[in-house]
Amino acid sequence: MLSEFVKTADWKHEKHVPVITCADVVSAGEPLEINVTVGKEIAHPNTMGHHVAWIALHFVPAGVQRSIELGRCEFSAHGGAADENGIAYTDSTLTVRVRLATGGTLYATAYCNLHGLWVSEKAI
Repeated sequence: MLSEFVKTADWKHEKHVPVITCADVVSAGEPLEINVTVGKEIAHPNTMGHHVAWIALHFVPAGVQRSIELGRCEFSAHGGAADENGIAYTDSTLTVRVRLATGGTLYATAYCNLHGLWVSEKAI
């Protein structure tokens, strides 16, 4: 089962955990900006050899048994897209603005090319 390979940890001690930052409470239908960052407290290297390839954000409404993908970003620079001298680096951050009709749980997943799949969650 895939869940056996998904890693979690305290984001203040691990650079791979996607950190979800947004208001804890928002009125139904009001705009909500959600940021997901990998390497919030401990910087994650973004080089050709070690980088975050993508971040995805899902929402599971309360009482619903399926997720809704709110956003996804694939990072393609990684410090070496132009050449090996690192002309372009991509920060591992995804920002989306959404309107939710109900509360639920946000799930962020991030994939590191060396260390695999990581997940975090936040109730809203």
